[in-house]
Parts: sequence; C-alpha cells; structure tokens
Amino acid sequence: MLISALAEVRRNGGDVRTLGLYGQEIIGTTASIARMNLVLHGVEDFRIVVGNALSEPAFVERDRLMTFDVVVANPPYSIKTWNRDAWLDDPWGRNILGTPPQGRADYAFFQHILGSLDPQTGRCAILFPHGVLFRREEAAMRRGLIERDLVECVLGLGPNLFYNSPMEACVVVCRTRKPPERRGKVLFIDAVRQIARERAQSFLTREHQNRILAAYDAFADDPGFAAVASSDEVLADDGNLSILRYVRRIADADIDTPVGGDLREVWAGFDAGSAAFWRGMDDVGAMVERVAAERRSDG
Repeated sequence: MLISALAEVRRNGGDVRTLGLYGQEIIGTTASIARMNLVLHGVEDFRIVVGNALSEPAFVERDRLMTFDVVVANPPYSIKTWNRDAWLDDPWGRNILGTPPQGRADYAFFQHILGSLDPQTGRCAILFPHGVLFRREEAAMRRGLIERDLVECVLGLGPNLFYNSPMEACVVVCRTRKPPERRGKVLFIDAVRQIARERAQSFLTREHQNRILAAYDAFADDPGFAAVASSDEVLADDGNLSILRYVRRIADADIDTPVGGDLREVWAGFDAGSAAFWRGMDDVGAMVERVAAERRSDG
C-alpha cells in the first residue's frame, strides 16, 4: 500500500522527496518484506517498525501519538485475543468512541488510526469486514463516528479481491475536516458487482476503478450505485452504515445474466450472494460461541 501511495503522488505531480512513509506491522517477516520493497523502489525516507500497534504504538513524540496526513490500513479482521482491559484506560487516549468487545478488535484499530490523523489534514482509508458497518455491539461507537462527522465514504467491494479473505470487504474513508459541501453527509458506494474474474483471480478493471473514483469525486446520488445520506438519517437508524440500507440495487443485466451468458459472470453473481450468506453465518456462529462461553463460566 505504501508503494501504491507513492506511485499515486507521482502520478499527480507531487514531490515525493518530501514524502515520509511510516508503517507498523506485528509480523517481522512482513515488515522485512515491506522494507525491502521500499528500498527496491528507491525510497529512502521511511520507517517500518515491528510491533503491536494496539499495545505498543511505535510512532510517538512528546508522550503523544504522532499524527499523519494520510493513513491507509488493512487491520486484521475481528481478532479475539487482544488486551481489552488495557484499552479501558488507554494511556494514549485512543478510546474516544469506547471499548470494543473482546471478540472483535476492529474498532480498537479504527480508533488507533483516528488518533493518528492530523486534526486539520487527516484522511484515512481502512479495509474492513462488512460487519463493522452494522454489528449491534458496536452501534454506540458508530454513532460516535457519525456525531463527530468523521465518516466521509463507505465503499463496498466484491468477494475474493484480497488474498487474505474470500469475503466481500468494505473501505471506510474518514476525514478529520471534511470540505464544507460534504459536512454532515456520508457517501455510500455499492461496488460489489464491479468485479472481473480471470484464471480464478478476481480484480477491479480500470473501468471499475474509474467508476468508483468518479462516484467519490461527484459525491452525489447515482441510482443503483451510490447514495448520499445525511448524518441525521444515519443516526436515526442507530448509526447503521450498511450500504444496502442507502443504495437500492437495480435489477438489470449485470445482476440477472440471461441463460447462455458468460459463465464467469454467472459465477461471480452466485459467489457474491454466497459470500453474504456465509458472512451472516459467521456472525451467528460467533454469537453462539459467546453464549456458550457465558454459560460455561456461569456454571
């Protein structure tokens, strides 16, 4: 992601000589690969640190978290083993939205990222499982996000785009200070069907990418693809950020492929539907495990 960020700055005519790149990764091998990759691309101003960002944030100055203009992140999905008790009294003041449940640390990473954003220029894009958008036990934290007007865009992506997960994923884009015309609003983009498959690989074509970017830049309703909701609308729904609550899908050719159509398109549609089903089943399974554990502890 850091190399991609660097390439984007170059494409837009930015001065990469003034660009500092920072990263923290808990797996040493992954951190070493990141360092090597940066060196091979001629990057000199970077710091890649091995460590746990929740318990030992690496980038600190004068007893405070360092802040950054842009953060891109792919936190581990819903990890169960983390120090929740320490988060209750976090010395870095990151628990501005509250304490996530023990079985899901997603909003701990989320708050760590928010705490690392520059108060004036900070922006972030975080890859998450869809559950962070609607799970009931995180509703109060979502309301806090909306009340602080931090969420700018919620983007839904199709299944099998990432090696570490076959599920559909979402990207949550936040800003510490939105442009005036975007304040008090959230853009929802349903790009789940913007997907191509080739040789068992799923990816976004240039056309898919351009359509997503155009929707983000326009920040306007695009029937069947994008919708803008006010913060009041989202709060009235208890902070639920589920994309399909706001973007109504349109039944058209890219949903109902006729018999005799491209087999890959038919399979992609089936795959997307099954991913949504199994995502729901995962949530049910987690709930059953939690109830069973509570009963064992009581008895």
